[in-house]
Amino acid sequence: MSTTTALPPPVPAAVPPRRRAVPVWLAVVAASLPMFMATLDNLVMTSALPVIRADLGASVDQLAWFVNAYTLAFATFMLPAATLGDRLGRRRVMIAGLTVFTLASIASALSTSAGALIAARAVQGFGAAAVMPLSLTLLAVSVPARLRPAAIGIWGGVSGLGVALGPVIGGAVVEGVSWQAIFWLNVPVALVALPLLRYAVAESYGRVVRVDLRGTLMLGGAVFLGIWGIVHGNDDGWTSAGVLVPLVVATLLLPAYVVHARRRADAVLPLRLFSSRGFSTANVIGLTFTIGMFGAVFLLAQNLQIVQGYSPFEAGLRTLPWTAAPMVVAPIAGALAPRVGIRHLLLVGLSLQVTALVWFAVVTEAGSPYSAFVVPLVLAGVGMGLTFAPSSTAVLDGLPESDFGTASSANATIREFGVALGVAGLTAVFQGYGGELTPTGYTGAIGPALLFGAVAVAVAVVAAFFAPRRIQGSVASEA
Repeated sequence: MSTTTALPPPVPAAVPPRRRAVPVWLAVVAASLPMFMATLDNLVMTSALPVIRADLGASVDQLAWFVNAYTLAFATFMLPAATLGDRLGRRRVMIAGLTVFTLASIASALSTSAGALIAARAVQGFGAAAVMPLSLTLLAVSVPARLRPAAIGIWGGVSGLGVALGPVIGGAVVEGVSWQAIFWLNVPVALVALPLLRYAVAESYGRVVRVDLRGTLMLGGAVFLGIWGIVHGNDDGWTSAGVLVPLVVATLLLPAYVVHARRRADAVLPLRLFSSRGFSTANVIGLTFTIGMFGAVFLLAQNLQIVQGYSPFEAGLRTLPWTAAPMVVAPIAGALAPRVGIRHLLLVGLSLQVTALVWFAVVTEAGSPYSAFVVPLVLAGVGMGLTFAPSSTAVLDGLPESDFGTASSANATIREFGVALGVAGLTAVFQGYGGELTPTGYTGAIGPALLFGAVAVAVAVVAAFFAPRRIQGSVASEA
């Protein structure tokens, strides 16, 4: 049996090395702003995809890879980034990731071909891997334990702001300037975020262990090969070697990782974390909820432009009843979590999203005007807001602060896997039913794809019944 003895951390995670008098609100802003950039870039391209497709001559598969290249690199490297953050300093690694993210944004803006843009988006995802999960970790250890649920709710609200503004900013910039400008926007935000992060957030460390390269390759390979097979399944044939072999290998890599992780104390995703009820249920919910909802966002954003004829900016504005709601609801849900309980908020939020997706399937297939979308858009947005903060709180609930980095990175990884799987999976169903990105190509295909997303979120509803009722006291060690 191969084990690694954990070395004592350079600085205990529970005791920040410096005590500069920084207001809690400023620490929340400093930790959330870089995460806002990473979230924004997940959806800012949705309104611009038709324009990019025409400008770069991209195929339908390449449209999906503009999104998936980012999310796959993002998901693959978050857990190693957490390990490096525990060893080298979480703030230091997050600053490095934000720098890489910004430079890759510049490369994306300068891309002149679909292949170059996909490559730049992958590097963007690599940089973002050190941003989103470590932002939650730094926030959790920078505020008093009694304020963590509310602070996480605000963090979720900022994430919702990125979701809300992504399609709108993307549409406005594409119409007013060019699609390249959506990446140039990251530069001034980074110039504000980098010094603010250094000033307002104290450095922190966790357990020091070796980087689990083999485990990282197993998990990353499983997701990459799985997405590759799904994306190419309809075009190349599900029984073709180029599709079937990656899918089989991806399936085999998952149990192989479990065997690998059981023998290692330094596994990139320690199996002992799954003994936490909150951690386990939050990750099941994170995977299935993002498969359904973000896959639907990808298709519906195209539907508003291609079928209903709206410009990118007009389409972005019309998604606001959905995408703006989490910005308002998530902080409220975070504040209510200690009183109402995590389980009740998750059940209500996820049930609203299932209802919204079924509703979307009906009105899109009926060719209904935009007015028929308003109510399900609101239901979807409120449901997402009620899911973000409670699930993020549940991930850390009951765990020691030394595990916060790995736990938040694991959850962010699984959710990004869900984003990639959702875009690929719903697109595969859409194409499998004969769907095409034309004004008449959505009929008979968009409905089944959205119902597939509804089934995925329904699995999350079932998982929510097993979520903890209340926040456990063991999470509350003062930072």
